[in-house]
Amino acid sequence: MGVLYVVGIGPGGYADMSIKAIDAIKKSELIVGYTAYIRLLKESLSEEVWMRDKDFYDTGMMGEAKRCRYAIGEAAKGRTVSVICTGDAGVYGMASPVLELLDERNVSVEVIPGITAACSGAAILGAPLSNDFCVISLSDRLTPYEVIVKRLKGAAAADFPIVLYNPASKGRPDALKKAVEVLEECGIPESTVCGIAHSIGRDGESVTITDLGRLCDNEVTMSDTVFIGNSLSYKKDGHIVTPRGYKMSQD
Repeated sequence: MGVLYVVGIGPGGYADMSIKAIDAIKKSELIVGYTAYIRLLKESLSEEVWMRDKDFYDTGMMGEAKRCRYAIGEAAKGRTVSVICTGDAGVYGMASPVLELLDERNVSVEVIPGITAACSGAAILGAPLSNDFCVISLSDRLTPYEVIVKRLKGAAAADFPIVLYNPASKGRPDALKKAVEVLEECGIPESTVCGIAHSIGRDGESVTITDLGRLCDNEVTMSDTVFIGNSLSYKKDGHIVTPRGYKMSQD
């Protein structure tokens, strides 16, 4: 029986990968992924002798289904295969397409979790997600824009801290601006604390703390993850804090 791992590699650096993820990649004969992520993985594990014997298969953007079919086909031949993605395999990752395309061939699938940007970005910003929160992608490539707006309005109504993935791209340069307009129309104050986590876990990692009214003054890219606090969130000593709800008295 072939084995197919779907591996979340977190931000992509060795230090941010789980032992389980490293072990799955180490066991695999073939590693399949998006071209940029394969390059990132090779750079991160370049010192590992066992990486030299791996086969690789990659495609560019929009090649997700092709990669999954290839990986399933190779695993069906009895090979051990890893399909990699950044972040977590089940959060905007490759676990869903792999399982959707899996047929009745003799393949065992295991999903290996990774650190998604909501968690890794929150860590470098402080504690913006200490209670219930919401994650929304602004990319309309797979989700209709009307649905994105509906979700933004729902999150605003529920007073969730909100994490925005894919805040801008060449084809969607004003995606964040539109999202902010929706949130402001829902009554979220311009003074609401916000943060931007840039290039999490990679060269050039940085954070910006601002407020909703000035959020769009910052240039954002697909390498950024945007955090919008709720009514209780505040800035303290260079961090964003959303109270968990514990009593903080001195008794």
